[in-house]
Amino acid sequence: MTEAPSYSIAVRALCEFTAKVGDLDLRFTPSPTALEGIVGHRTVASRRSEGYQAEVSLEGVYHALKVKGRADGYDPVRNCLEEVKTYRGDLGKQPDNHRQLHWAQAKIYGWLMCQKLQLPRIDVALVYFDIVSEKETCLAQSFDAPQLQAFFEQQCALFLAWAEQEMGHRLARNLGAQALAFPHAGFRPGQRHLAESVFKAVSTGRCLMAQAPTGIGKTVGTLFPMLKALAPQRLDKVFFLTAKTPGRKLALDAARLITQSDPALPLRVLEMIARDKACEHPDKACHGESCPLARGFYDRLPQAREAASQITLLDQAALRDIALAHEVCPYYLSQEMARWADVVVADYNYYFDFSALLFGLAQANAWTVATLVDEAHNLVERGRQMYSATLDQPALTAVLKTAPAPLKKALQKVNRQWNALHEPQIAAYQAYGKPPEKLLQALGSCVTAFGDYLNDHPQGLDSGLQAFYFDALQFGRVAESFDEHFLFDIHKRESGRQRSLSTLCLRNVVPAGFLRPRFTASRSSVLFSATLGPRQYYADLLGTPADTVWIDVESPFQAQQLDVQVISRISTRFAHRQASLEPIVALMARQFEERPGNYLAFFSSFDYLQQVAELFAERHPHIVTWTQSRGMGEAPRQAFLDRFMEHSQGVGFAVLGGAFGEGIDLPGSRLIGAFIATLGLAQFNPVNEQIKQRMAVIFGDGYDYTYLYPGLQKVVQAAGRVIRTQQDQGVVMLIDDRFGEAKVQRLLPQWWSVRPEQAPSPDKYHHNPT
Repeated sequence: MTEAPSYSIAVRALCEFTAKVGDLDLRFTPSPTALEGIVGHRTVASRRSEGYQAEVSLEGVYHALKVKGRADGYDPVRNCLEEVKTYRGDLGKQPDNHRQLHWAQAKIYGWLMCQKLQLPRIDVALVYFDIVSEKETCLAQSFDAPQLQAFFEQQCALFLAWAEQEMGHRLARNLGAQALAFPHAGFRPGQRHLAESVFKAVSTGRCLMAQAPTGIGKTVGTLFPMLKALAPQRLDKVFFLTAKTPGRKLALDAARLITQSDPALPLRVLEMIARDKACEHPDKACHGESCPLARGFYDRLPQAREAASQITLLDQAALRDIALAHEVCPYYLSQEMARWADVVVADYNYYFDFSALLFGLAQANAWTVATLVDEAHNLVERGRQMYSATLDQPALTAVLKTAPAPLKKALQKVNRQWNALHEPQIAAYQAYGKPPEKLLQALGSCVTAFGDYLNDHPQGLDSGLQAFYFDALQFGRVAESFDEHFLFDIHKRESGRQRSLSTLCLRNVVPAGFLRPRFTASRSSVLFSATLGPRQYYADLLGTPADTVWIDVESPFQAQQLDVQVISRISTRFAHRQASLEPIVALMARQFEERPGNYLAFFSSFDYLQQVAELFAERHPHIVTWTQSRGMGEAPRQAFLDRFMEHSQGVGFAVLGGAFGEGIDLPGSRLIGAFIATLGLAQFNPVNEQIKQRMAVIFGDGYDYTYLYPGLQKVVQAAGRVIRTQQDQGVVMLIDDRFGEAKVQRLLPQWWSVRPEQAPSPDKYHHNPT
């Protein structure tokens, strides 16, 4: 009896491993969108005879290897196996190594079909379908079954040594993870509850939303139980997804702590970073004639992959060292290693975006994955951004001046349709129920023209044209999904030539419909944050499955550790802002004199921050201050944080919801208090008012969903910077009369003991987003 195969691989993944050679070359682009590809495959199938079989499931075995996939089509009358590839542009400019890869896939499917139907021979065809002209180019060859079998076994043999290494790695990984002990002497209060809930969620295949206070060790408390679940739940990968760079660093630190606590655990942890941060030659194009790290990339990749597979923590620095040692691109080496890592630490967009790499790999390879979504409150706004699209007319007018002749006509047509939108709109801002059809048609033709041009001019586009092209692609992609969860709006502004220019936005306001399939595609998704309430708000906007478990982890901190005061005699509304400056400065100075140390002061805008900071410095020059500035880079941000030392004293001024409102750790005397002079409410403007109206229609709660809940989430996150350990003592001053309202206080953490400084005046009991 033959032993069951113990390593499974998709046909495409096998061929990409064994049959990719030569340069990394991104010039034969752009590829059709996923929707265009699906439509193209259906069109080809619809043209075939009645007995034609589309999407044929096939599989075969070679020693311990099982190879499986879906052949695009088989015509039993012609005895022809077809591999369909959609494209746009000049097929003659397709690189040879692309064609070689396609033939490898087609021949493997050919053998699997011969095996399935016991065929002595078969015709194998590559069918290239041009999505613009809808013409087919068919390249066919006839093969005897033994020829195809030999090719199949040759490819499998090339992969088998790696497969055996991977099987050994996985076995050792699973055994090691099962024996893994918690990396600390014990769990912090609340941390065990969180870890047990994560393990139970992945064991039962459910989604978990965990509101867990800052300071309990959420990162280790979620990653550790996922590693313990690797073997019993047969997980292929764990994706640790973060909103910002500090979150990625915390995840890598947690992985380092766990692996160092058990050096025998053979775990591969990979950090993925953005292409622009990983690129060694930003002035060069991604093909072998331009970039030395693209030249011969696939020829040197096996050695680089082997070296990288021996490293436990493949962070940005380690990956770069290996890539440069083997003269391959670090960014594309990281994409390759995503296939072979056990834990991948990456930004949200690597799993949730339209063309997300990790989600695409998981689907293509039928991986069983679990996802950890760090600081998940950020996923509402990040989701909205991922599924929105903006076009700026000044950018179009700028590229029109420099556009090459083949693109000018298409761009001018877009501009004419765009200008036509201005005539009926009187107001500067207007929202509409749907995007304009004629403009979308013009944009579609424009995108096609760009694709054709790129195929004829592989050297590419200048930066302005390329940026507009990518924006147009995104606009078209979002327009395909437009429904009641979107707004389309036009923001006009007068140009110097007495005519309007505008910005068009397809604005996603409810990302749930896009996020839900990503949650359900994983074995378990765990969303955790210190601020995931109210529960219904996040469930509605994130689209978590109906059987999602929600827990509120108890705080390890005592109420007496944090003195929370509501300063209700001061209003921070825009209309009262000038009058608030003096009392805020006096309040901050008095607190500083009573208990000198390091404080953070949060405000609703840079303008407000600047006014208070200037007055504070003028009135109290002996107190050291430092301020956040607009567009702060990573180095200035770190310098700002470095001012908070154990024995220093002073006040750092920051904007609520910015870089210093969450994700920073200043324990002990590095930070002893925070002044929060705002409810964090979104700016009162036409866009937010439109969102409020849409929230009211969909959920029946426009104001709270648009202003109050997101605002107070920022307040609680900022306050969470103060108490980081069970030994910390600190103060938080909530400065605004609205903090005294019962409705607002119900949204604050339960472990806080809020102390009113003064009862709010009755005439100020009204909601005003400004």
